[in-house]
Amino acid sequence: MNTRLYNARILTMEEGKDLFDGEILIEGNRIAYVGRSLSADELAKKGIKFDKEIDCKRNVLMPSFKDAHTHSAMTGMRSYADDMPLWEWLSTKIFPLEAKLTADDMYEFTRLAALEYVSGGITAAFDMYMNPEYCARALNEMGVRYVGCCDINKFGPSLEEVERRYKVLNKNDGFTSYIMGFHAEYTCTKELLQSISDMAKSLGSPVFTHNSETRKEVDECIERHGCTPTQLFESLGMFENGGGGYHCVYFDDKDIEIFKKHDMTVVTNPGSNTKLASGIAPISKYLSEGIKVAIGTDGPSSNNCLDMFREMFLVTGLAKLHDMDAAAVVPAEVMKMATVNGARCMGLNDSDTLSEGKLADIIMIDLEQPNMQPINNIVDNIVYSGSKTNIKMTMCDGKVLFMDGKYADGVDPEVIYAKANEMMAKYKE
Repeated sequence: MNTRLYNARILTMEEGKDLFDGEILIEGNRIAYVGRSLSADELAKKGIKFDKEIDCKRNVLMPSFKDAHTHSAMTGMRSYADDMPLWEWLSTKIFPLEAKLTADDMYEFTRLAALEYVSGGITAAFDMYMNPEYCARALNEMGVRYVGCCDINKFGPSLEEVERRYKVLNKNDGFTSYIMGFHAEYTCTKELLQSISDMAKSLGSPVFTHNSETRKEVDECIERHGCTPTQLFESLGMFENGGGGYHCVYFDDKDIEIFKKHDMTVVTNPGSNTKLASGIAPISKYLSEGIKVAIGTDGPSSNNCLDMFREMFLVTGLAKLHDMDAAAVVPAEVMKMATVNGARCMGLNDSDTLSEGKLADIIMIDLEQPNMQPINNIVDNIVYSGSKTNIKMTMCDGKVLFMDGKYADGVDPEVIYAKANEMMAKYKE
């Protein structure tokens, strides 16, 4: 499928490049041209026969959002367990229910998540959950890129199973990959953590984990090991190939130095941290220290939605409150977190910007809505005023997955809703 997207405002997210008027030509699944509008003669010289030409009507084309930390199958537990702190939420509600879920349940719940991703402009999920092969299949069938992160803890899976998954799921097809990780310090023994570190080194994989999400988590780690989670992981050689941490709310200066040393990424999850009253991550501090920051939604039972617009607003809004500085963490930086930085920490370096030769993972922002008017500053408007209703089109790998409120042919959301409700009905108390 070759597609021409013309009469557009374009935000490539390339360093130093501002919004401009122009068009994008897509040949197969890659961007063949991005630049000023072309004349008929110039188009003819490109030698591309287009299957589809879309008049963007001066709406914005930009890279799709990348959800850099999520648990997709937790859509089934949306609003199942609310209004309690993290450990109580996990131990009394989530862990007991997850022990009952089947792989088929997780497949169906992940299909529901995919609907939410594409309708909100998200084309890739850095997903940490059980039965990753089922979750990967569900996302891929819906056209969404799956990057799995190992969820190993003292309850399972085995190290042998982790290695098998790593080898099977790293398909080198652009749609399915797998990165080493583990649930958290507090659900792993030190011996297991050392084994995970050794395996990551042998596989040459970066490592990601829930890290310093709550004050309780950090304090109890210090009681057990005499240091913070980040410092413990560093002592075990965990970050030889880089990686990052999810949440990273409570870091001290030594933790920050470790992240800088290994060029690691902080994946902030402000919606979940707000709802669970976990705290506010010091985003301005990370940025000032040169640490890369990406954005994740976390799971849809702690958030409770998969909405990058809400996360972007919370990143900047909570940073301003944290610092008591209205100028903290500006929209352009937040936009970079939601697109470029997310893609790169997930290993999706081919879909980070709208550049010639890159994969065609593109969204169109509808400016012809009240929340986008008047057009004073488009980037600021997207971060401060934007919502999922402004997603006019979501394209992944050159294929339109969502356009003008409708999903791609063959996707019936009502069937997916019904199946998710049927699956969850088995477990309701």
